[in-house]
Amino acid sequence: MTKRMGYRDWKWWALWWNHLFLLWRTIDAQTRYSIPEEMEQGAVVGNLAKDLGLGLSVIYDRKLRVASEAGKQYFSVEAGKGELVVNDRIDRETLCGQSTSCVLPLQVVMENPLQLYRIEVEIRDVNDNSPSFLKSDHVIEIAESTVVGVRFPLESAEDPDVGSNGLKTYTLSKDDCFTLKVKEIENGRKIPELLLNKSLDREKKATHNLILTAMDGGSSVRSGTSKITVHVLDNNDNRPLFENSIYKVSVQENSANGSFVVTTKATDIDEGPNGEIEYSLGVHTPPAVLSLFHIDAVTGDVFLKKQLDHETQSSYRIDISAKDKGSPKMEGHCTVQVDVDDINDNAPEIVLTSKPSPVREDAPRGTVVALISARDLDSGDNGRVTLQLPKRSPFTLKPSFSDNYELVTSGSLDRESFSQYNIEITATDSGSPPLSSRKTIPVSITDVNDNPPIFTQPSYNVYLKENGVPGSILYSVSASDVDFGENAQISYSILDSKAQDVSVSSYVYINSDNGSIYSMHSFDYEKLKVLQIQVQAKDQGSPSLSSNATVHVFILDQNDNAPAVIYPSSAALGSLSHQRMPRSAKAGHLVTKVTAVDADSGHNAWISYKLAEATDASLFAVNMYTGEVRTKRAVSEQDDSSQRLLIEIKDDGEPVQSTTATVSILLEDGLHEPILDLRHKLHEPSKKTGRITLYLILSLASVSVLSLLTFLILAVKCVRNSRSSGSCCMGRTDCDDYKNPNRNLQIQLNTDGPIKYVEVLGGDMLSQSQSFRSCMSPMSPMSEYSDFTMIKPSSTTDFNEVISVLDASLPDSTWTFESQQVSKTN
Repeated sequence: MTKRMGYRDWKWWALWWNHLFLLWRTIDAQTRYSIPEEMEQGAVVGNLAKDLGLGLSVIYDRKLRVASEAGKQYFSVEAGKGELVVNDRIDRETLCGQSTSCVLPLQVVMENPLQLYRIEVEIRDVNDNSPSFLKSDHVIEIAESTVVGVRFPLESAEDPDVGSNGLKTYTLSKDDCFTLKVKEIENGRKIPELLLNKSLDREKKATHNLILTAMDGGSSVRSGTSKITVHVLDNNDNRPLFENSIYKVSVQENSANGSFVVTTKATDIDEGPNGEIEYSLGVHTPPAVLSLFHIDAVTGDVFLKKQLDHETQSSYRIDISAKDKGSPKMEGHCTVQVDVDDINDNAPEIVLTSKPSPVREDAPRGTVVALISARDLDSGDNGRVTLQLPKRSPFTLKPSFSDNYELVTSGSLDRESFSQYNIEITATDSGSPPLSSRKTIPVSITDVNDNPPIFTQPSYNVYLKENGVPGSILYSVSASDVDFGENAQISYSILDSKAQDVSVSSYVYINSDNGSIYSMHSFDYEKLKVLQIQVQAKDQGSPSLSSNATVHVFILDQNDNAPAVIYPSSAALGSLSHQRMPRSAKAGHLVTKVTAVDADSGHNAWISYKLAEATDASLFAVNMYTGEVRTKRAVSEQDDSSQRLLIEIKDDGEPVQSTTATVSILLEDGLHEPILDLRHKLHEPSKKTGRITLYLILSLASVSVLSLLTFLILAVKCVRNSRSSGSCCMGRTDCDDYKNPNRNLQIQLNTDGPIKYVEVLGGDMLSQSQSFRSCMSPMSPMSEYSDFTMIKPSSTTDFNEVISVLDASLPDSTWTFESQQVSKTN
């Protein structure tokens, strides 16, 4: 037995057949698909990747997604295959109502970079709705006197489907008195009318039961029925007639409640109650219309019950009925068409199609930040929207298609000035008056390493006492970077440089995180006075940026060196210094001179001399400032021949540093008092000059011969020494390692040959003392010289002054200075 195919089977086959013939095409460079409504969830609409020319990897990497302008997400993309699939049930009638064309616009969005495609999906109608009547039963009262040919409007059926699937025709069950006529009005709407084609006879048949059937034009025909009951009435044989069968009127959508719409007027030629008319809305009026309009039963004036909305529905058809009060009642009909005029009552709406992406501050002009669309529910000029951005904004709107825009950069960005822009977009329609709305879009600016670290100052001065504890902090430098994140993370380092041919990094090290500089050992002012450190601050950006600062470390002197004795040389070496003096010495006689130097500087190097102990404290005195040891009185026969002096030498530092020198003085008979300073003797009174001249004449022969022999021997040795070492003891640069040009040397000999004292004036005393110890000693050839005073000329001393002193000592000799070598001619 063959089973008859039911409605559900037909529906399933229709959906399947439409799915097999799914179409897609490209219109105006847009991809378009066509599918039937009511497709199953997960059904494939089309291969979006293939149609857009995109690879599957591109779809996955760039996060392709679909956005629907309808609000509800009916479709999605299967990333694995690149197919556009149905995401939810699609009901064409819900989406598009009675519109013949139903197209869903979709926006396909890809990120990195942002890119927008527009596709359309046409939803084809499926015959899934049957025609239906508002009421299943309809009662009509008709007077038996009604003439043949009169038509009575019946309720129209509604079919949500469109096209061939919509309402197509009506049929009426067979009846002797009535037939069906279908009237087609504007927009192709069909109105069924009951036509009286035979006179009624209430006595024969008082009620006629009819069935009105509405059928659609689908391939599987659907239908709906309504039962019509006709009661035949007696008397009142004239019905009311309207002046117009249709009234057309326009009403603004902002009209207030109770506003007048139109006046309908009907007349009845009967008299009395049979001619009195009552107006009402037709019995087939939809509830939506009944909620919006009402009619005055006496005047026929139509009024608004509540405000209209053009965006909800732009026009209404209202059936008006006029009935008399006769018996039976006669009825006339007309239609009122109300067109709702749009006013600008909807502000434009800004829709963010894609979320804004963070933008690098070095992004070029034209970089896409976000995708934006605008819409307005109004129509005409009221729905025409323009978008604006604030002036002086580094962004602009670039139209793409329809009402879609790209938000792109139009100027340079600087994260340090603005890390985020709150872009206020204004949408304005062209209505009168215009309406506008605003939407703020936050755009974050990502940092680029375009700012180097900056020190708080270009150079730093640090004052550090010498002999500090190793590892102590010297100073902390600080730099800042206005960038963000790793670009602002700073590390500090010391650039390689030299200080006295030693790398600076051997003196100090720096904490790379906070810029604190630490000493690696204690500093000695006498070795290093100033240390210059180049510090670099570098950020962690890519590429990294850096800047430098200079730290000047000034070492402050501390009194950490005791005075050092450089003469007498034996005392300098820690042994006893032996000196001889004649018993004939008078008061003020210069015995010797103790010379010391201090390696410190300033007050720490100021030296004072003091006689600490003495065999006979009444015989000798020490000059506090010069260290000269002189007799306080004349030597007597009772004085011991051996005198021992302990001289204390102190500096002026805090705490005081000191040392001592021990001098042994032997008093001998027959020794003569040396010429302390011939320059002073040249200026003595003339009565003493004769005594000196007599003394010189008596000793002239022995002194001249001895002097000549001594200078010859010295000259020969100096020549030999100059050949072997390039130095001479008489020169300013004659001693090894002596390179300071600003020194004075004064030498005085005892009458028996040994050096009486050496005085060094100015500068680095310790280095000089070392040089002169190796150059001048009691064992040098100068021990062969006779009693004289020699002054080493400085840059301000004239050699002629020295010659005058020597001439006064030996007037019969001629002295010359050649290349700082002394020679004598008798």
